[in-house]
Amino acid sequence: MNKEKTLIKLRSKMRNKSNPKVNKQKRAVELYSWSPKNGRENFGDHISGAIVRKMLALRDLDIDEISSNTKQLLSVGSIMHFAKEGATIWGTGVNGKVNPQLHKFNNLDVRAVRGPLTREYLISKGIKCPEIYGDPAILTRKLFQRRFSPKEAESKTPYIIIPNLHDLTKVEGFDNVVSPFDSWSNIIEKIINSEAVISTSLHGIILAESFGVPAILLRLSDTETIFKYEDYYLGTGRSTVLYTTSLNEAKSKMGLTDPPKFEIDKLAGEFPYDLWNKK
Repeated sequence: MNKEKTLIKLRSKMRNKSNPKVNKQKRAVELYSWSPKNGRENFGDHISGAIVRKMLALRDLDIDEISSNTKQLLSVGSIMHFAKEGATIWGTGVNGKVNPQLHKFNNLDVRAVRGPLTREYLISKGIKCPEIYGDPAILTRKLFQRRFSPKEAESKTPYIIIPNLHDLTKVEGFDNVVSPFDSWSNIIEKIINSEAVISTSLHGIILAESFGVPAILLRLSDTETIFKYEDYYLGTGRSTVLYTTSLNEAKSKMGLTDPPKFEIDKLAGEFPYDLWNKK
């Protein structure tokens, strides 16, 4: 009986040696993205994974590959307060409605931030932050242009309304409402096949402007502070945020917003490929 147990142990050791995956603990970069408590995916947060995966694919890399790093990566969204100590930041913004005490980090590896207001905040905490701005969602046209093709002009919807998830009840009864819980790809299809976008959602604005569709900010509540919108507009070369407080006002002021100045190549050039170093 003892002899049999010894043989079983020897065979097990031999199997483990022939299969290195048994002994190697998987280490991978942790991409953080926020999800609502109801479990549904908010398109503005969900698109983070699609963008990071696409950036990695450009260099034949995969997000789940074993890496020498186990760092947390934060990208799209107003999610700075979820950053762990030493996290890597690529385009993330501070959420103006979040208590500053929830930012528990003292050191971050910052490659780019959404805008100058986020940069100022990080510098005030003693964290080095380059003057490189852009929410990574501005890269959607560059990264996915072959995937989307607009219809002929005469077939387009005059406008669509994209509400922030907190404003869903406030747009009940409005025409051409696009749910923020729809997939990011479906929302882009609707954006490029409309003549204009009216949005209470920041990423509704960002995706529309990324594809060259005129967009205007509609504010129906103070649930989301103006901070993140100002951060984005300032980071794309605008000095003020033109916003409206009613649907009729939004329709009348459509096209009056200054166009964005994107630094797409600069932002893409700061993508942290080094996190996937396999050494």
